[in-house]
Amino acid sequence: MMYIPTFVQVLEFIGTFAFAISGIRLASAKQFDWFGAYVVGVATAIGGGTIRDLMLDVTPFWMTNSIYLTCSALALVGVILFGKFLIRQQNTFFLFDTIGLALFTVVGVEKTLALHFPLWVAIIMGTITGAAGGVIRDVFINEVPLIFRKEIYAIACVIGGLVYGLCHWLGLAMTVTELVSGVSVFMARILAVKYHWALPVLKGDTPSGNK
Repeated sequence: MMYIPTFVQVLEFIGTFAFAISGIRLASAKQFDWFGAYVVGVATAIGGGTIRDLMLDVTPFWMTNSIYLTCSALALVGVILFGKFLIRQQNTFFLFDTIGLALFTVVGVEKTLALHFPLWVAIIMGTITGAAGGVIRDVFINEVPLIFRKEIYAIACVIGGLVYGLCHWLGLAMTVTELVSGVSVFMARILAVKYHWALPVLKGDTPSGNK
């Protein structure tokens, strides 16, 4: 059985809770019932990691430990109990989504490298782990996924993966590498939103039938 350091598991638990909060928060804005909100929260929390594990040909992480579903349930309870406070805080969704994005990117890179894949594959898997859950969430609540908008989102995951590789190449301690990589994702997203950094929009002619 593959060994995953305890610190990485802690990152997974925190990331699961944060992503679940972000999904449930948006589901509440769409007036979903408790079960529907829980489904959106779970999908947000485990969606990216599930896709990653299937592509890496390993058992999806949440099928070997029920703590991930429990974390999502606790996130639902938190939104139910403190929903009015969370709704009043305009940056709640952004904060929890960014935390989940950063932590899950690190977990995806780490797990892929532990399976002896090259760094470029690890960066892709880290990006999928971080961003794919948000895509599933946005589809469930009938919104255009963030990854397809101008905002820096998946690119922040790529930056985190590159920073992880650089720290590893420099021979930094594993915990330091994970922290620096996660912070780089978090800061890339924060700074991109604060200063309105965005990728160029691909412009094309609108089909004549869709005016």
